[in-house]
Amino acid sequence: MADNAVKRSGSDETNELTQKAKRQKGDVKVDASGDEEECELENPLSGFKTTTVLRDSAREKNIFIHGKLGDQEAVVILEKTPISEDTLAEMFSSSRLKLEMRNDIYSTYQLQPPADLNKIKTTVVCPATEKHLKKYQRQESYLVEETGEDYRSITLPYIQQQSFSVQWVYNILEKKAEAERIVFEDPDPEVGFVFLPDFKWDQKQLHDLYLIAIVHKRDIKSLRDLTSDHLPLLQNICQKGKETILQRYNLPASKLRVYLHYQPSYHHLHVHFTALGYEAPGCGVERAHLLTDVIQNLQADPQYYRNRTLSFPLRADDGLLSKFKEAGRL
Repeated sequence: MADNAVKRSGSDETNELTQKAKRQKGDVKVDASGDEEECELENPLSGFKTTTVLRDSAREKNIFIHGKLGDQEAVVILEKTPISEDTLAEMFSSSRLKLEMRNDIYSTYQLQPPADLNKIKTTVVCPATEKHLKKYQRQESYLVEETGEDYRSITLPYIQQQSFSVQWVYNILEKKAEAERIVFEDPDPEVGFVFLPDFKWDQKQLHDLYLIAIVHKRDIKSLRDLTSDHLPLLQNICQKGKETILQRYNLPASKLRVYLHYQPSYHHLHVHFTALGYEAPGCGVERAHLLTDVIQNLQADPQYYRNRTLSFPLRADDGLLSKFKEAGRL
């Protein structure tokens, strides 16, 4: 939870402080034919000085690097993007191949695709705080079993003491940021939400589809705050989120995983919609709660999540883990 102020959805496989770097676009100019084209900007990473590698993963094909941009601490995340089916013809016809090994029917090559097919998704967090560095470092995790009383006496006071900022969420809700990314909105103040792609999804293919529904109500921190009074809100998100994905991406509800995190990565209620076949960060049983299960639990017991014991993982350096240990709960 020490990283909760800076992590976004899952995101997620993180993100409010990286908005400028992630969404920075070139000025638009108009050519002689009247078509618009985007101008290239100066490389903001040209002055980046590496301090250390915080974490890397050969399986996920990413690397998290701590360094400096000018006199500011920064974290740069480099991630190889998925191969899109509609680029295969160009990749096979225009790439350079270097033979590494041939044995009977098997051959291994190094393939150098054209530059436009060899992009690396780059996320910049600047200025980066100590919380960001801890967030991206490889850490041991521990499973905590939190009773309803634990939440009220340990977790909630910790959250309130830390004063985790969700201003970036309010910026989205108020259209001060990311307005162009919203794919659907229900403006109702009680049951409404905005719906937009998570930054972990590059929107070039559907197998890793990932969208987030962020509620307009500002008094719901997490699963723990939900009662049967919130059933219309949850049912509205479930129905309209699925309808939007079917209409916009032609993906039926049977191909979706719709869930909430506990603990959440930021304390403003939001719901994750991912492609069922995509193993999104945080979609495991120790953290993800299917929205349909949440709805049914609240229908059966209006105070279910106020009293239920909930399990969730915490990293070794998380301040909340220390609070549970001090209370003799771990």
